[in-house]
Amino acid sequence: MGNSLKLYRTILEMIWENGVRFHDLRCLITYAWAVVGLLMSHSIHLGSWAMHRVGSAKAASKERQLSRWLHNDKIKPGKIYHALIKAALVDWAGERIYLALDSSVLWDRFVIVRIALVYRGRSIPLSWVVLPSQSANVAFEGYQIVLEQAEQVLPRDCQVILLADRGFVDNRLFCLARDFGWGFRIRLKGSIRVHRASKPTTKVCQLIPAKGQALFLHKVWLTDHKFGPVHLALAHVQTANGYEQWAILSDDPTDLHTFDEYGLRFDIEENFLDDKSAGFQLESSEIRNAQALSRLCLILATATLYLVSNGVVTVTLGLRQHVDAHWNRGLSYFKIGWRWIHFALTQGIRLLPFLWFDPAPDPNIVFASKRQASTTIAIISTLHLEVT
Repeated sequence: MGNSLKLYRTILEMIWENGVRFHDLRCLITYAWAVVGLLMSHSIHLGSWAMHRVGSAKAASKERQLSRWLHNDKIKPGKIYHALIKAALVDWAGERIYLALDSSVLWDRFVIVRIALVYRGRSIPLSWVVLPSQSANVAFEGYQIVLEQAEQVLPRDCQVILLADRGFVDNRLFCLARDFGWGFRIRLKGSIRVHRASKPTTKVCQLIPAKGQALFLHKVWLTDHKFGPVHLALAHVQTANGYEQWAILSDDPTDLHTFDEYGLRFDIEENFLDDKSAGFQLESSEIRNAQALSRLCLILATATLYLVSNGVVTVTLGLRQHVDAHWNRGLSYFKIGWRWIHFALTQGIRLLPFLWFDPAPDPNIVFASKRQASTTIAIISTLHLEVT
């Protein structure tokens, strides 16, 4: 239990020093122990977490306390987490930031809608909402709050680019991003109507060029609301799933780089994978309440922040090879951070009681797997470019 207590004191210090406060000190203590239980047990089950909580209470009592915390309506995940993420991004003033908006379905009963900061091959959660739904497609009213909360925690002078897939196409989303002063790279549905000066109105699907070609349209208007002027990049793009038709909406004039920018959206899928089979095993949770799941996501997001921060510091200080056997970096910062925590505990090394995310470009780029390396998003090299 000594290692659990060391980690608990570190997590508690990190939470407290970054301005997180609760209405009841016992809630703060349980929050810290929940993060410790997740990191030590590599399990999403409350019973496994309880085994790592120091104290004389019986395991069943500790598990009930964790369950009561997750079902406590007084605990607002957004308010708690936003204090942490604002502290984590304190050095990001003036940076160019890419935000990915995406959703993930759990058990065909709930959907998590999340907006995350794209960061070094992964993404870091900023805000989320859990809704009862069998579909990954959510109406704008359901996820609007996620965008509004994210806007509140970002440094005001950052250049923000929003990335989103076809399921989020909505004129209200376009308008909200514009009102926030955000740029955007959003993949469009083929049915979206495009209005061009001195040309007939047409649908996106009718503008997609043949394979081996790309089309860039500047100063067009979209939908019957005639949102614009905006710009489009259209092509057949080779992805892990084969060739796909991409029609990317952009607030900036488009070129080949537009496809690369939109491709960063896939980094949020790695974040969902870390939540599930590659990390926290979220899908094995027995919780079936949307608000309790949102608080569970708070535990996962807090752990992700701490793990990625530890990974970045470990690599920056030249300590990676203590936990990563690859000659060059072969693990994500998420996994390096997790390994470093266990290494530090076993070796008696002091844990890091702070969050630090270097805003500089990744100096040690890595593919998460050989499969990912072989299926990197690419447009075939024989592109014929047409700009209108």
